[in-house]
Amino acid sequence: MSLDIYTITIKSITIMKTLALVITFALTSFFSYSQDTYSLTVTVDNVLNSNGHVLVGLHTEETFMKGKGIQNAKAEIKDGKILVTFEDLEPGNYAVMVLHDENDNERMDMEMNGMPKESYGMSNNPMLYGPPRFTDAKFELTEDTKMNIRF
Repeated sequence: MSLDIYTITIKSITIMKTLALVITFALTSFFSYSQDTYSLTVTVDNVLNSNGHVLVGLHTEETFMKGKGIQNAKAEIKDGKILVTFEDLEPGNYAVMVLHDENDNERMDMEMNGMPKESYGMSNNPMLYGPPRFTDAKFELTEDTKMNIRF
């Protein structure tokens, strides 16, 4: 009889350990996937004309000035303004670049001397004399955010 109680006790402990392990994994998975995400709303309210569209790119340091961003939008100009919202963004450091693509060729057109032909801007609205760096436009996203970028 004492051997049966011992066997039952060992099986009960094994079942409880397994159950505790399963619950721990389930809770860990739940909390790791419940990370908050945020939205970023970008406006430009000084578009000079209604030609073409405004291209808006959301960038990380890895994508900044290297092509398309991690999220991109093509906004129609209405009354000299555009509005774009990026959703489901994880907290972190980002930069926004905007370009008034007047001829809808999906790229920035340049003068012969290398100066841009089309209006552009970026987060933080820095006044620059040369190519922008990520640190010029960087901001930390920690909550739903609205920003106005000026050309």
